[in-house]
Amino acid sequence: MQTAALNPRTAALNGFAATLPGRILIGLGATAIIAASAHVAIPLPFTPVPFTLQPLAVLGVGLAFAPIDAFLVLLAYLAEGACGLPVFAPSALGGGIPQLLGPTGGFLMAYPLVAAVVSSLTRLLRQRVRAFPAALIACHVAMAILFLSGAGWFMHYTHHNLYATWIGAVAPFIPGEIVKAFAAAGIYSALTRSTRT
Repeated sequence: MQTAALNPRTAALNGFAATLPGRILIGLGATAIIAASAHVAIPLPFTPVPFTLQPLAVLGVGLAFAPIDAFLVLLAYLAEGACGLPVFAPSALGGGIPQLLGPTGGFLMAYPLVAAVVSSLTRLLRQRVRAFPAALIACHVAMAILFLSGAGWFMHYTHHNLYATWIGAVAPFIPGEIVKAFAAAGIYSALTRSTRT
């Protein structure tokens, strides 16, 4: 009660965020964060798949938004990239539709589903467990979906066998993705606690 009385700006922001223009602006802001995280990229010499912070941002969007909103934010992100905006990780393909359909396309195209799964599964698990384990489980399930889609497309695109796909699109990234899942769950848990106090 005291917090609401002392923070009229917070109440106004929450009211704006509930409107359609507010949701659109917040969603576009989220796509900008995803784009910035995509440019924090480390190319690897043995694969066209770079190591980026992009999956962390996608998990964050899933944890911050309702499932449908999270899905739509990532769909808008893919549309921005398909239109040629420089929102994807730097690539020899130069962005746009060629990059969306290139060797990393399976990862990119899975992002809307990944964000929606993180969002819905976290909300479902929150009915039984605390914020951190709920988010962590949801993040790992979503990452499994991301790897299945990304590796499947990579194998189709490059015509590699299972072992080469494992080396080029999965194994080098697993430790980093585990760290990202823990980071996303930790941030979500901390923010959930701070909004309750």
